[in-house]
Amino acid sequence: MEREGRFFTDEGETGVRCVLCSRRCKIPDGGFGACGVRGNRNRRGVLPFHGMITALALDPIEKKPLFHFRPGTDILSLGFAGCNLGCPFCQNWRISRGPSSGASVPGERMTPADIVSATLDRGVRTIAYTYSEPLVHAEFLLDCMSLARRRGLANVLVSNGCAETGVAGEILSLTDAANIDLKCFSPETYAGALGGGSLGGVFETVLAFIRLARAKGVHLEITTLVVPGMNDSVAELDACADFIASLGTWPGVPWHLSAYHPCYQWKAPPTDPDFLLRVRERVGKRLGFVYTGNISGAKNDTSCVDCGAILVRRLGYGTDAGGLAEPRDGELFFRCAKCGGETGIVA
Repeated sequence: MEREGRFFTDEGETGVRCVLCSRRCKIPDGGFGACGVRGNRNRRGVLPFHGMITALALDPIEKKPLFHFRPGTDILSLGFAGCNLGCPFCQNWRISRGPSSGASVPGERMTPADIVSATLDRGVRTIAYTYSEPLVHAEFLLDCMSLARRRGLANVLVSNGCAETGVAGEILSLTDAANIDLKCFSPETYAGALGGGSLGGVFETVLAFIRLARAKGVHLEITTLVVPGMNDSVAELDACADFIASLGTWPGVPWHLSAYHPCYQWKAPPTDPDFLLRVRERVGKRLGFVYTGNISGAKNDTSCVDCGAILVRRLGYGTDAGGLAEPRDGELFFRCAKCGGETGIVA
């Protein structure tokens, strides 16, 4: 059911302007913004895909990836349509690019109450807004997240972080944990190869979103898909690591270095697993927690920063959290079962 949106301004006879992200698309009557899902009908900003869920799946929380938030638990993942970037290697391009290309988008309409009921029926207590870009459905997210909070469920945002500060602040206030893509550390790459529009706008928006999530106390993890020939230089990866280090020490922000595989329009060879492992070893001297993803057989254990004991063993999505002890009364984080030290891993 089409809904009128909040994050639009009237530009008179020339159209409406979407003010959700830094692209600030000016949308003519009958058209859509760059995301393909925020439109203009009769000089009103409208949401034709409001409540359209393109995927509904029970996942291990490590798949998001979140390694320091409720490890070993399941999460109900919701997929959406559309995206305000245009990454040429997108793994979900059929739903992220479908609306703007005029292709039909698979899925079904669900209300926030439907989603909360589906979560409770499956016996889980966490919802992930993920797969394509959830932020372009900000109005729906706010409704769903608010209801989930009232029903005692946690909200997890998996996103590119491309939303202006006002929108970001509302959504992050209802977010318990987030994994945000830091796709590179180059304004030029965000504007060009990643389809972000004006130079500098999206890049600075993403950095501001990450800083705001940290400032609001959201449990934060960051993912970088390492793409050969785009963002795999030592200088650029070190710049990403320096930015993550600048977000503060305890609990450190985990960084997931993910291997690229050819997809959609990008045909470069896959990321060399040995290269990722070398990067992890080098930047791990500055960051407390660095993990590798999309590598077959990769181990991603988490060790106690105080005594070195293994807190969580991981192989693929298999998880053994036997090194964690329950939080003490009133605490949010697990403790080390060996030394009793704080872990920064949310229970």
